[in-house]
Amino acid sequence: MNYRIEKDSMGEMNVPENAYWAAQTARANLNFRISDWKMPSEFIKAVAIVKMAAASTNNKLGLIDDEKTNAIIKAAFEIINGRHDSEFPVDVFQTGSGTSTNMNVNEVIANRVSEIMSGEKGNKSLCHPNDDVNKGQSSNDVIPTAIHISAILVIEENMEKVQKLINALEKKEKEFKEIIKIGRTHLMDAVPVTLGQEFSGYKQQIKNAFKRLKEAEKWLLELPLGGTALGTGLNTHPDFAEMTIKEISEFTGIQFKQAENLFESIASKDAVVAFSGCLNALAVSLMKISNDLRLMSSGPRCGIQEITLPALQPGSSIMPGKVNPVIPESVIQVSAQVMGMHSTISIAGSSGLLDLNVMMPLIAYNVITSIKLLGSASEHLADKCVIGIKANEERCRELVEWSMAIVTPLAAKIGYDKAAEIAYEAFNSKETVKEVTIRKNILSEEELEDIFNPENMI
Repeated sequence: MNYRIEKDSMGEMNVPENAYWAAQTARANLNFRISDWKMPSEFIKAVAIVKMAAASTNNKLGLIDDEKTNAIIKAAFEIINGRHDSEFPVDVFQTGSGTSTNMNVNEVIANRVSEIMSGEKGNKSLCHPNDDVNKGQSSNDVIPTAIHISAILVIEENMEKVQKLINALEKKEKEFKEIIKIGRTHLMDAVPVTLGQEFSGYKQQIKNAFKRLKEAEKWLLELPLGGTALGTGLNTHPDFAEMTIKEISEFTGIQFKQAENLFESIASKDAVVAFSGCLNALAVSLMKISNDLRLMSSGPRCGIQEITLPALQPGSSIMPGKVNPVIPESVIQVSAQVMGMHSTISIAGSSGLLDLNVMMPLIAYNVITSIKLLGSASEHLADKCVIGIKANEERCRELVEWSMAIVTPLAAKIGYDKAAEIAYEAFNSKETVKEVTIRKNILSEEELEDIFNPENMI
């Protein structure tokens, strides 16, 4: 490989000849050889949006000339469009402020600008990564700003996938509204419900999660841009933040605003932690629903088998004919991963020691990954499972008739203790509750028919 020499404040570094990144990125590549996790492309693009908006603002403020501004905007736009995705090699596990990633973007843009203006990389006299691309900014306000921007852009892309699951569950709620089945509490037989009522609960869980996420998004609309290092706004023009945030809002179509308190928004990451909490709640809902689907479809002959899930693939390498609930199982694993990521984000959020959070790259990686995982899992659960669920009506009726909990309405007529005696006797004699009650001649046949009619219990 051929190399060129790039310089930073600490000296010279060898950089691959074709790379747009420079000395500080090279140092980061040497210092952080920890994992193969790279910062998400959506986050890099959000940083580029900040750089593009900042260049436009600095030009309007008379701080950068037209030619350089146009070149910076062009280079940043190329990054936003994914043209330079391979130019961002820095490990997630880097300096906690995200300075290495901020400088990685600054260097790529600066060298691309030099190329646009002169045809060669490395000419800092044409465009300097700190003095020009990073003008009016600090990693300490750029990185948390990019976390908020990228999280909102990614959640907006994925919410329609969550809505698809809501729609699928609503369709099953209507399809199953007349199918009576036995309810269960503590995994034990309880009073009857309809299968549609159970699916209405699932639908509402996801709807509520959707609403919580939309509400939590509002906190991400506040950007710490303009606070620079600690929140004081040192080394930036007093109009820089307002103008740049307006540029970001116009480009994204999302109405961002400057944070009410820049010291809070730089030192803490509470808004992202709260947003992650709503992602965690969605993961909890997906896990509960997926586990319920597994339980209700268990069998097919020796389990509950009130519903049948789509058969997608053989379930065993040794047992012919076995089919497993593979989609719910995959969603459960996604949910567990997201719950773990929320724990990581919580720990990271609490590491805002004194005036700066020092786990921002980890927060960015986990929140963006969580959103994408949950979006994909919701869509898969809808398309490959929920839409194809079939109700086993005969099995549902059979379990209702055999349930001891169907005695519950009888307690209102003869008292709890006597009703309990009938339930225990039915269990021991392997009769239905209705058969025992008829045999004991406790009430008239007409009364019993009315009491034990499942339609009157739902």
